[in-house]
Amino acid sequence: MHTLFFAGSLRADSLNKKYVKEALRLAKEAGHSGEFIDLKDYPLPVFDEDIQNSTGFPAELKQLAEKIAAADALVISTPEYNGSIPGNLKNLIDWLSRLNPMPLADKSLLLLAASPGPLSGVRGLWHTRVPFEAVGVHVYPNMVGLGGAGDAFDAEGKLKDEKKRAMLKDTLAKFLKRAEA
Repeated sequence: MHTLFFAGSLRADSLNKKYVKEALRLAKEAGHSGEFIDLKDYPLPVFDEDIQNSTGFPAELKQLAEKIAAADALVISTPEYNGSIPGNLKNLIDWLSRLNPMPLADKSLLLLAASPGPLSGVRGLWHTRVPFEAVGVHVYPNMVGLGGAGDAFDAEGKLKDEKKRAMLKDTLAKFLKRAEA
């Protein structure tokens, strides 16, 4: 089983990129196959059906759609923007939903969030679930938020707190087991 890991954030030093990379490291440590991709490598215009009709689908969308289609599961760590889903992640879902076949259909997804604040980004995860579920993604019921993420990682990008690492590892293991079924 091959899992695609990415962040809903575009920022180079994103806490969510660090968190999803830690999830990938833990998955590989447990013997799973996975790959990190950076959405910044797949820039997309804001979805506009006029663009789709006049110039077709952006090449970056097609490249990303191929990676998603080839993956058996997805793990996304996303920031919370004003209590909701980041615009770039929602835009990606909107573009992907126009493709036929639609690469997100029937994928299994684990949602994570990392935030410097105490609420750990979980408010945004509830909003993030909605468009994924609307296009047929099987969103794992348990979501993991990492509060205080600005101080959560060591110099190598590993979670410093053993309890937080154990919670992520446990949730990830349960998700991957269900996704394999």
